[in-house]
Amino acid sequence: MNPSVSSAKEKPWPAAPQRAVDPIVLQIIEGTLNSIEAEIEYAIERTARSPMIREAHDYRVGLFDRYCRKLTGRSYSAMPNAVVRDFAPGTMRPGDVFLMNDTYLSEGSIGHLPDLCSTVPVFHDGEVVAYIQAFGHHDDIGGRVPGSMPGTAATVFEEGLAIPPVKLYAEGVRNDAVFTIIKRNTRVPDMLAADLDSEIQACVMGARRMTGLFERFGTETVEACFQAILDKGRDIYRNELLPKIADGEYFWEDYVEHDGVTDPKLHKLALKMTKNGGRITLDFTGTDPQSTGPINWPADYAGGAFLIKWIAPILRNLADTPERAAEIHVNEGVCEIFDIVFPPKGTLITPEWPAATNARSFVLLRCLGLLAGVVAQAVDGRMPADQETIRYTGFFGNDADGKPFLSREVLGGGSGGRSYADGNDAIHIVPDSRNQPAEFTETRFPLLVEKLALRTDSGGAGRRRGGLGYEKHYRALVDCRTIVTADRVRLGCYGLNGGKAGQPFCVTVDAEGRPRHLGGLVDGEPVLTGQVVRVVTTGGGGWGDPLDREPEFVQRDLIEGKVSAEAARQDYGVVLQEPDNQVDAAATTTLRAKMRAGRAARSAMIDRGPGFEMMLRGEAKPRMRSGV
Repeated sequence: MNPSVSSAKEKPWPAAPQRAVDPIVLQIIEGTLNSIEAEIEYAIERTARSPMIREAHDYRVGLFDRYCRKLTGRSYSAMPNAVVRDFAPGTMRPGDVFLMNDTYLSEGSIGHLPDLCSTVPVFHDGEVVAYIQAFGHHDDIGGRVPGSMPGTAATVFEEGLAIPPVKLYAEGVRNDAVFTIIKRNTRVPDMLAADLDSEIQACVMGARRMTGLFERFGTETVEACFQAILDKGRDIYRNELLPKIADGEYFWEDYVEHDGVTDPKLHKLALKMTKNGGRITLDFTGTDPQSTGPINWPADYAGGAFLIKWIAPILRNLADTPERAAEIHVNEGVCEIFDIVFPPKGTLITPEWPAATNARSFVLLRCLGLLAGVVAQAVDGRMPADQETIRYTGFFGNDADGKPFLSREVLGGGSGGRSYADGNDAIHIVPDSRNQPAEFTETRFPLLVEKLALRTDSGGAGRRRGGLGYEKHYRALVDCRTIVTADRVRLGCYGLNGGKAGQPFCVTVDAEGRPRHLGGLVDGEPVLTGQVVRVVTTGGGGWGDPLDREPEFVQRDLIEGKVSAEAARQDYGVVLQEPDNQVDAAATTTLRAKMRAGRAARSAMIDRGPGFEMMLRGEAKPRMRSGV
């Protein structure tokens, strides 16, 4: 079989006529779109019931034109393409609402079954002119394990209820039969029902706002502005960012280290980037076959549009300033500068149904690191080091009153160091997402949060240090079980341009004073009353030579608890005097000179950390820094 090539040239929308757009009207319409998106998200946050949606903010909203092109670019979102595929716009009526979560039947925009997605068409003058979507990570949609993310799943049938695009509301009337089936297939029916109501009604509100935009300015003007918005997104990438990448071919590969079913091994994701003028071709040929376990991600649908919009924001790091990078949003326009070459069906990013997908975040996040790695080679390392900022942990069982409980939490990690700044500490890949407040956890679940802190020494050493991950300790107040879905248990986030890899993820259960190390894919490890589960998340990779870091910065890190005295000396060559931790400048200069003389020639641009070599040697568990 030959690889499949996807290109924006094949997109199913007509060429838009070039119309002059009033810049003031354009600004009003673009601002209104951003306002609508923010209002929908705020409405969901205020009315949803589940901790995952309301507290952790693990949901996203998207606004699209009649051709399913994404207009707002504050963050990624799903896509309405599958709904339009199965329900012709001419058959849609005001009050219709569509629902889906099927990984394989959502055109690649839904990664796992807990992500239920609502779609509301927008009408003006009797025709569909736009779409509003919201999808959220819901706590449970059935399957073999509470939370619907079994780390040992081999097929989608173990992961929960798969819903192809269905019409949940027809002209404002809910299909109660479908709703009953959905509620029957979740362990938290009332909470799921409340969340769906929240998301749907927020989208309905957003659709009214969007209709008002068309009523105010007319279809022709609004759609001309839509096209101008998309063109601006494309042109910023084409004219401002791409010229910073030298024409040529660049290659990089990264790995997922386990799939929950087979023995730990390196599952390769390969990427060759070809930059030629104003276009980039991303070729994933060479990626390993789909896994037995649930780490697969079907990205090769809809021309790879979701994949492009997911990884394209990495290129914002090429902007002249961080402030400018923050101004650059990603909409459908960016798809016009990328061609994607997918390998034949049956790989990690082109899996065949019914391969399991619930831990697809491993591959999804590796794709970010893949693009950053190839671009780094083209720009002399002026890209951020690697990060791994999403993993799922949780507990389930019965509380002291015998009632079942399910606690799910998403914890972030540190971002990679950059040429101009350290990485950020404890960030989440989902914008505005956050850890669950300790007070909320303790009042709702039979758990005690004994510690929530930054994880000392977790950021990779570098001239610009990697951001720190979390350290969170939970004490079980009843016998229960813990669940974990996490990558980077052995492979730290890679360091760049002389920086070192960050510390990997780890979960332990304190069993009679001896920690029991768990893996990254855990379906229900027993935790007894009084035992403590310690979760430490990844630090970002470091950027630049650690021996070039300003000694006063290392001193500050030590005082703030971000770096230990051991790491200050061993990783950064900084000698600090006790008891007040003043820098001994002469001793530091001597030590750094000795460390430079004693090490090998300049290492490779990218440092994968000791876990990589251990994996190559067949050692499943690397040694970790003491105290983890």
